[in-house]
Amino acid sequence: MEWAYGFLVLVVIGYIGLCVFYALFQEKFIFIRFRTAKDHVYKFRSPYEERFLSTPDGAELHALYFKAHDPRGAVLYYHGNAGSLRRWGNYAHRFVRMGYDVLMPDPRGYGKSRGVLSEAALHADAEAWYLHLAEQWTGSEIVLYGRSLGSGLATPVAAQHATKALILETPFANLYEVAMNYLPILPYKWLLRYPFRNDIAMEGVRCPVYVLHGKGDNLVPFDSALRLYSLIPSSVHREMLTFPKGNHSNLDRFPRYHKLIKKVLDG
Repeated sequence: MEWAYGFLVLVVIGYIGLCVFYALFQEKFIFIRFRTAKDHVYKFRSPYEERFLSTPDGAELHALYFKAHDPRGAVLYYHGNAGSLRRWGNYAHRFVRMGYDVLMPDPRGYGKSRGVLSEAALHADAEAWYLHLAEQWTGSEIVLYGRSLGSGLATPVAAQHATKALILETPFANLYEVAMNYLPILPYKWLLRYPFRNDIAMEGVRCPVYVLHGKGDNLVPFDSALRLYSLIPSSVHREMLTFPKGNHSNLDRFPRYHKLIKKVLDG
């Protein structure tokens, strides 16, 4: 019996150690950040300009503003958790060629953006970029686009402002469900400092909502996106486009993806 007791003690110690490790280093798993030198010159197909914002807590935020010829609106694109604008900027052209300007910010710690990380700060930054864009465009001319982790920024902004539409690509209801998909043994309700409660924010959304998700997504569970879709207010126009062969990163390879984006932007 002594060996069984000793083994149990080791298991408990190991579990506590795992919890402590996750609590201390969770940012490393959630935010795969790549910094960019301040003097870096981006190269993209569409013309752009760099924009900077300073925040009350001392952060310096950076975004790229892509310009369309004779634009009829703007897309505010909140990108996913891995990479920076050096990668994500390539996605702007699909909206520019449809006649939309694109404002694409890097969250603090990504690319040329700097600042202390917290969920509250990320939400405040997302709101600041919307207000910045709203100086040029009315809400009815702005489409909010949230890609994966970016859905956790786009949805709360949509809950606060009347916009043309909210497009969510590979979104989640909350980050608890995503974490449970990876390692279900940890008590994320107590450990996770970045829950990104899209399920709560969605209650306040009043613009049309479009959800795109692949059934083969092994990063963000399809069921989580489906639950988020079910929480869209009944008074709101909503559509969910599912891709039986889609995964987390290939939805733009399907013609139906581009058809939906065109329909939303042309609407």
